[in-house]
Parts: sequence; C-alpha cells; structure tokens
Amino acid sequence: MPTHYQGTEQEIRALDAYIRLTRAVDSITSRLFNEPHLQGLTLTQLGVLDVLLHLGPSSQKEVARKILKSSGNLTLVMDNLEKRGLIRRERQAHDRRFLTVSLTPAGRELIETVMPAHVADITCMMSALSPSEQEMLGELCKRLGLGQQRE
Repeated sequence: MPTHYQGTEQEIRALDAYIRLTRAVDSITSRLFNEPHLQGLTLTQLGVLDVLLHLGPSSQKEVARKILKSSGNLTLVMDNLEKRGLIRRERQAHDRRFLTVSLTPAGRELIETVMPAHVADITCMMSALSPSEQEMLGELCKRLGLGQQRE
C-alpha cells in the first residue's frame, strides 16, 4: 500500500520505499518468531545468545553495540535470559561497574539447537529472491543502514 502523503515526488518515492521495507521486515520477523523451535526467544534474546556464542563473554555494552540496542534497553532482556538460566552476569573485581555476560551451558545448548532451524527458515523466506537479488538487497540495506549516498 503506497503512501497517501501529498508531498513531492522525491518524498512520495522515499516514503513508499520505506513503507515497503518496513512491511517486508515486519512480515518476515512475524513469521520467523512464531516458530516453536525458537522456544519463546524474542529477536533481541536470540541476538544476545548469538553474539555470546560467537564472541564469547562480553560486556553488556559490547553486546548492545553488536545488536544495535542501547545497553539500557538490554537490561530487561538480560534479566529474562538470566532468569531462564541461559546467561550469567558477573561483576568484575577490579571494577564493580563492569559486568561480564556469558552463556551458561543451557544457553549454549539452546542457541546451538535453535540456530540451524532458524537459518533454514530465513533461507526459505529469502528464496523468494534470486541469489543475485539477495546480494543486491544486502548491499542496498548496508548502504541504507550506513547512510551512504549513491556514488
């Protein structure tokens, strides 16, 4: 559904593209996170577990930076993951303000179990595009995300 905004051609084109982009993301995310194999994990929780799996123990600030969230927004996510026994947070003796977040064995087992099925779901959904279209989409999204102007 295109925009009903009555603006310039440039504004309408930008709004239409933005609407299509956000609707596509919302649609895919909605379908992905209704899958039972994710065992109730949210998008952000899955991101936290994935970062910890691949980077190892990290500060909450570093995890937040990797998944593009503020560390303040991540506190509740971390609380819930900790309650489920999937992560552990430890204060550093040399600086009590610094928390190290790490996967528990249960957290490692869960992320290693859910990721293959999650990746398969993403692969299936992205197959609506050809391989070259997927690459083009990736490049366009990267440029858009970085705010780079077209050369």
